[in-house]
Amino acid sequence: MNKNKVTKRLPQIILIVVLVVLCIMMLLPFFWMFSTSLRLPKESFKMPPSFFPTSFRWENYAEVFHSFPFLQFILNSLFVSVIVVICNIFVTTMAAFAFSRLNFKFREGLFLLFLAGMMIPSQATIIPQFIIMSKLHLVGELWSLILPAVTTPLSIFLVRQYMMTIPKSYEEAAYIDGAGRFKIYSKIILPMSVSVIVMTSLLNFLSSWNNYMGPLIYLSDWEKMTLPIGLKMLQNARGAGSASEVLAGVTISIIPPLILYLFGQKQLVQSASLSGLKS
Repeated sequence: MNKNKVTKRLPQIILIVVLVVLCIMMLLPFFWMFSTSLRLPKESFKMPPSFFPTSFRWENYAEVFHSFPFLQFILNSLFVSVIVVICNIFVTTMAAFAFSRLNFKFREGLFLLFLAGMMIPSQATIIPQFIIMSKLHLVGELWSLILPAVTTPLSIFLVRQYMMTIPKSYEEAAYIDGAGRFKIYSKIILPMSVSVIVMTSLLNFLSSWNNYMGPLIYLSDWEKMTLPIGLKMLQNARGAGSASEVLAGVTISIIPPLILYLFGQKQLVQSASLSGLKS
């Protein structure tokens, strides 16, 4: 009997072991990063390596802020990322509502055109975007990082797919009660799409937060630099001999995305499982 129980549970046991191994493999680099950020500079490349520092040097974190305007880099990245998320929510949900709930001429063709935008590498649009930003006199401003990220084809696709899973009966009942399209959008469809909005917001926040190419191209003033460029400056200034301070900066940089993920992971999983149910 016990042998039969073990045999039946063997696939589950194997699955748990595999998941534990995968979790360890994924978490180990983060643990190593945090551990190294607390080491003395001379311990960063000590052989053989050790998982734990001999002494915890929290001064590495203070040194990051003393050596560079690191707080300003963080605030700039937060400003860009938050504005991108807010603008993207408005534009994306309006476009997704039109593509999923309204019938108009060339709707499918326009939607396919948006999907085609997902196939174009971002590097291919760098020169045209720079010319546009130059004409708008936005080169050197944080808004040059915000405007190109306001509309993303992937966000429109995900939100549109999710909205198509919402039964038509809700808006039909609202039409009978005299509600207009904007009221249906704002009072019915939008509240029911919170989970996918949270997911796309997280994706857009991470994309803006980790954007390295944009600031490198458009910005030149130190006071307007964002965190990815700040980390590169820190690495160049400290060199390979002080990996502890560089990794202290990297550890600080992952805190905001980590907090957002912890608060939005439920909606992230739910919307990811539902966004592709209907076409």
